Amino acid sequence: VQLQASGGGPVQAGGSLRLSCTADGFFLGSSAIGWVRQAPGKARELVGCISRDGSGIYIPRSVEGRFTISRDNGKNTMYLQMNSLKSEDTAVYYCAATSSAVGKSAAIMNFWGQGTQVTVSS
Repeated sequence: VQLQASGGGPVQAGGSLRLSCTADGFFLGSSAIGWVRQAPGKARELVGCISRDGSGIYIPRSVEGRFTISRDNGKNTMYLQMNSLKSEDTAVYYCAATSSAVGKSAAIMNFWGQGTQVTVSS
């Protein structure tokens, strides 16, 4: 049972990336899921959380208007579309699942996948 994030890489400031999270041995539709990032020396930050059916979404103000979270339960995949990227978005991005409802903190996540590095150069 694992979550696998992909789609990261180097990008120039102002550019876009789309991250994907797939689940192996686990039906994503059974949980609220989200994206958490961690930059060196900084705390984990929840940058998007989406309910099981996609009707409930949380996006923090730090990325609001630039990041969009979505899911396709038929494909067992979650996405994070990141536009207008800034150098401060540089971090390892993790996909994660929670047994709770949609929340506003990375602390609600209790199942984590491997991360994907996003590096934004100015």
